[in-house]
Amino acid sequence: INEGMSYQVRVKWGKEKYEGVELNTNEPPMTFKMQLFSLTGVPPDRQKVMIAGTTLADDDWGKAASKIKPNCTLMVMGSAEVLPEAPKQKTKFIEDMTESELVSAMDIPTGLRNLGNTCYMNATLQCLKTVPELRDMLKRFNGRHGDISHEITSSLSDLYRGMERGSSDFPLLLFLQTLHTAVPHFGEKDEKTGGFRQQDAHECWSAIMTNLSNALPSSLTTDLTESVATGGGKTFMEQYFGKYEISQMIYFYYVAGVSFVTSYKCVESTDEIETKEEEKGFQVACFIGQDVKYLHTGIQKGLQGEVEKNSPSLGRDALYHKNSVVSRLPAYLAVHYVRFFFGRAGQSDETVAKKILKDVQFTMKLDMYDFCTTELQKKMIDIRKKFKDVEDKKLVIKAKQIASGPGAAKAKPKNEVKYEPYSFDDDPGSNNSGIYELIAVLTHQGRSSSSGHYVSWVRHMSGNWIKYDDDDVSLVTEEEILKLSGGGDWHTAYILLYAPKRLEIVEED
Repeated sequence: INEGMSYQVRVKWGKEKYEGVELNTNEPPMTFKMQLFSLTGVPPDRQKVMIAGTTLADDDWGKAASKIKPNCTLMVMGSAEVLPEAPKQKTKFIEDMTESELVSAMDIPTGLRNLGNTCYMNATLQCLKTVPELRDMLKRFNGRHGDISHEITSSLSDLYRGMERGSSDFPLLLFLQTLHTAVPHFGEKDEKTGGFRQQDAHECWSAIMTNLSNALPSSLTTDLTESVATGGGKTFMEQYFGKYEISQMIYFYYVAGVSFVTSYKCVESTDEIETKEEEKGFQVACFIGQDVKYLHTGIQKGLQGEVEKNSPSLGRDALYHKNSVVSRLPAYLAVHYVRFFFGRAGQSDETVAKKILKDVQFTMKLDMYDFCTTELQKKMIDIRKKFKDVEDKKLVIKAKQIASGPGAAKAKPKNEVKYEPYSFDDDPGSNNSGIYELIAVLTHQGRSSSSGHYVSWVRHMSGNWIKYDDDDVSLVTEEEILKLSGGGDWHTAYILLYAPKRLEIVEED
C-alpha cells in the first residue's frame, strides 16, 4: 500500500453492505472506525474490523496495510446500541407537556452523551456554546492540519454544527480524541475500571480556551496574522474573553483574570517604593473564606491580599500587600469559584484536592464598576447613564399605555428590539458599562475535583433556563439556579459565565 493513499472500499456488517466508503491510510485507523460508527452505530470500542483474516488495530494499520486495495471488503463485527423509537403521541398543549416534551417543542439543543467520565467536558462545552459571537466565529474558521490548536478549534466547530443538526455523537468522539492529544493526561484510564478518569472541568475550560486563543484571529479579520494590525493586537478570544496563558506547571493551565493594574507594597520594608504591574488573564477569581458570603466579597478578597515575592531591597523573599483594580473588562466574563485546595487525605501523607462547600451567593446581574480603575469608570459613565434613561422611558411609556386604556398596548405592532453596542468603539469585544447578566453556570457535585459529577445550567435564547446533565436535558427555574451557590452536597457553582447586559434603544412614540 502506498503511504497516504485514499481508497473507496466496501464494508459488510451483518446483512448490511456499504459501498464506496472512504478509507484514508494517512489517518489513524481510529478515524476510520469512527466513520464506521456513524454508519453502523457500533461504538469503536465494540468494533472488530477484519480484512482477509487480519484484525485492524486502533492506532496502526500494521499487517492490514498490504491488504487494503480499491473496492476491497472489510468485515465489521459488533452490536450497535438500540435507538429508541419515536413515540407516537397525540397533539398536546404546552400546559399539558412534561419538561422533556417542552424541551423538544421549544427546539432546545440536545445534550451530549457521556463517553465515560466525560461530564467535565460536556458541561464545559455546553456553557461555551451560549456565546453567539464564538459560535459565529467558529463557523467562519478554516484551520490547518498539524497544529493542535487549529485541530481542536475545527473539531469544536464541527461539534457545534452537529449539535444544531441533532447528530453530535460522531463529532463528540472526534473532539474527545483531539482533546486527549492536546492534554494527554485527560486520556488516562483508571486501572481498576479501565475507563477514562474523571478530570477537573476548570482545567478543561482553560485548555479549550487556550487553544481557541491560539487559533482564532481578531473578530475584525479572518487571518490570525492580521489581528495585531486591525484588532489592536488582540485575537478574538482576547477581545471577547481575555488573555489566555499557560503556566510552567505540568498539565495545569494558568488562569489569572481580566486586565488589571496591580500595586505591590512591601510590608517588611518601609523604604521600598510601591510598584505597579499590568497583568492579563481571562477570568475573575472568587476566593472563599470564613467571612465570604456573597460573590462581590469573594471577588474583592481575590483582588486584595498578601503575597510573598522577591524583594530587591531586602535581597530575599518578603511579604507584600497586593491591591488590584480592573483596567479592561471583556464582553464575556468567567468567574471561577476557588473551591478546591490540596490537603492531606486523613492521616496519610498523600495529598488530594479537597472541596470548600461554603455557600457563596451570586446574582443574575453582576456590576463590576466598583472593581475598576478611575479611568475605566469615567469611560463607563455615559453608557451607564443611558441605562437609567431607558428605564425612565419605559416607565413613561407604561404610564401612557395605562392612561390610554387596556387596548392601547396592542394597538401598535411591536417592532424588533434594537440595542446599543456593548463595546467601546476603540476596543471591540470589551464591556463598556461593567454590567453583566448571568448566562451559564457550571456546577460540581462531590467532594473532589477528580471525582463527583459536573453539570451545566444554561440560559436559552428564549429566556428559559436549561439543565444539561450530559444527554439528560430539562427545564429549570431561575430560583433553582440561585440555589446552586453551595452549602452542602447538592450541585455547587464552580464557574459562572456572564454576558454583557444589552442597552435597549427605546423610542417613546
